[in-house]
Amino acid sequence: MAGILFIISAPSGSGKSTLVNQLRSLVEGLDFSISYTTRAPRGSEENGREYHFITREEFEGMIAAGDFLEWAEVFGKDYYGTAVAALDHAKQAGKDLLLDIDVQGGAQVMKKLPHAVSIFVLPPSPEILEGRLRRRSEAEEAASKIPITEETIQKRLAVAKNELKRIWDYKYALVNNVLDQAVIELRAIVLSERGVRDGVQSIASSCRTDSASSKLRAALSAFQN
Repeated sequence: MAGILFIISAPSGSGKSTLVNQLRSLVEGLDFSISYTTRAPRGSEENGREYHFITREEFEGMIAAGDFLEWAEVFGKDYYGTAVAALDHAKQAGKDLLLDIDVQGGAQVMKKLPHAVSIFVLPPSPEILEGRLRRRSEAEEAASKIPITEETIQKRLAVAKNELKRIWDYKYALVNNVLDQAVIELRAIVLSERGVRDGVQSIASSCRTDSASSKLRAALSAFQN
């Protein structure tokens, strides 16, 4: 069954990109939408692989032309967006489409396409989230040669914690604590939505936000303390 739109969102530092890469290596028939951004490449990133890296002028031209399914200016600094053409490309290829987008973008897509299968990824604790954000900030600093201040890190941490409040807007949620287990759950969700029943339905059902599993409640509780 092709044509399913999967939205995977998470606060920055939740590790969703790693999860998505693992999923794509395990599940066939998934077309991946490469987002557009105005930020500079980091480390070994290549144009057209991790992102389409374009200028602000080019991005704003695409906004004006209505070329984006969703877009956002993150931290008041860089634009990120998903092209509408990604949906058509997936349908023509007979595949499902996977969107790896932030929480703000996820809200836009769910409003436009309420039939989409939405999946929220969250870290297991504030301490792990902060550690991941600091490592990401260090990588960004090394790539851009521009110092990342403690104030900026704390702002990003506050934004990430606030985004957790949107978790109930999503059909599924999984806690990215042990990577292998999170990958198993993500794969089960995709296969279950495709109609597969044997061996995956119970796993997928345990990740539904309306079931509010003990693992999910424990992770959310850690952020409320």
